[in-house]
Amino acid sequence: MVGHWTDTPLGRFADAMVETAAGHRVLLAPRQEVADFIGATYTFDEVRVDSFTVDEEGDRWQVRSASLELDLSLGGRTPLGAVLRAVPRRLAESPAWCTLTDPVARLVLRGVRTRGAAGGDRREWYGATDVRRITGLSGSLDGADLGQLTDVDPPCRFGFSSTPRRPSVTDVVTTVETAPAGRRSG
Repeated sequence: MVGHWTDTPLGRFADAMVETAAGHRVLLAPRQEVADFIGATYTFDEVRVDSFTVDEEGDRWQVRSASLELDLSLGGRTPLGAVLRAVPRRLAESPAWCTLTDPVARLVLRGVRTRGAAGGDRREWYGATDVRRITGLSGSLDGADLGQLTDVDPPCRFGFSSTPRRPSVTDVVTTVETAPAGRRSG
């Protein structure tokens, strides 16, 4: 799972959460402060601070870190993406909407939730606004080939929610409540 975050309290950054076939969960973060925040929110067996870039050129993404290399080709918007795009962005990103849509997400997308409890007594909401297919992927982790593009099965185990079963790029706003109720950051 690659994160490409453009607007956060920690500034712009990219990261990756990787679960190997053996179930070993690794966080790849660009800076220690990012690693500390993400590591306190989700569950990992290993945390690495790696240089990290995501370059987008049209329908192609190039992800690079000291440990991970990915080349992605994006396809069109999925039917779910079309539905998400129809929801006004401000509504789609709100924790109230994420709470309302959580039961639907659980039924439609195995393992996916739009709200839940995270590490460090944090609460989170995921406001998805678009979904595009990944049509091609090549890459390596620590120099080992990642193999062919396939469904995410079993679901990832970093936190309370997984990724959609079909490989995709989802535009999402994550709200993390780290302060007493009523105050949000993220």
